[in-house]
Amino acid sequence: MVKIRLQRQGAKKAPFYHIVVADSRSSRDGKIIERIGTYNPMTEPSTIVLDKEKVAQWIKNGAKPTDTVKALIEKAN
Repeated sequence: MVKIRLQRQGAKKAPFYHIVVADSRSSRDGKIIERIGTYNPMTEPSTIVLDKEKVAQWIKNGAKPTDTVKALIEKAN
């Protein structure tokens, strides 16, 4: 099963996330299929950069976003 989820980057206590498409069996920061955006919770307000066309295409093809990513997609619109 393919999921759209967050991949953690950045230093300790300074998270930065890539929004990625990955197989649900791979580890959180493991192998990905495609990077479709970024999320930086450290800025005020939080910065969300998404390629909306790719998100729509992956969801249409059956990728399931996690609850957190679903909230970020709604917030970005």
